[in-house]
Amino acid sequence: MKTDFGPRRGLPFVICAPSGAGKTTLVSRLTAEFPLEFSISCTTRAPRGTEKDGVDYIFLDRETFVERRAQGYFAEWAEVHGNFYGTPLQPVRDRLALGKDMLFDIDVQGAAQLSLSLPEARFVFILPPSMEELERRLRGRGTDSEEAIRIRLANARTEIMSSHWFDAVIVNDDLDMAYDQLRSFYLASTLQPSLKPQLARSICGA
Repeated sequence: MKTDFGPRRGLPFVICAPSGAGKTTLVSRLTAEFPLEFSISCTTRAPRGTEKDGVDYIFLDRETFVERRAQGYFAEWAEVHGNFYGTPLQPVRDRLALGKDMLFDIDVQGAAQLSLSLPEARFVFILPPSMEELERRLRGRGTDSEEAIRIRLANARTEIMSSHWFDAVIVNDDLDMAYDQLRSFYLASTLQPSLKPQLARSICGA
């Protein structure tokens, strides 16, 4: 007879990395293997290309965003290149309560805020093997101007120096090894006792 251990709460799983560290590739592999849901962010920037409201982003005007920010609507928010971005808190809590693991692909500033609004979250930082390799990858894209590369490298140094407070750091030198480490950290994070609040009582029959 299988024991009913009660519902499992979802895990907020936060991944940060400087531009060029390979985060997008690693996230794609993780979401292909596991049913993580992306949180949909709000933004004040205009839609790009085929982006749809409520699917890619929730598009808000600046006044509405500022009002909601003052009301505590966001789990985290940041201003990037003159536009606001933020993660609505209540929809995330609702999905977590249903046992859905939520993936957050945000910057260090947003992650720091999220650690306060969602204390059960787990945080992983993806590192490049070196600043020289990071610069090589950025230049290899062929999409950024010299000024943009300079800014990205400067931002990367600041972000990397903040990585010490994350729960895990992964150096993306060998992609397969980096993914194995990310996968292992995610699976270990789902075993937190706080995500299974009724487990001990169920086993003890209390």
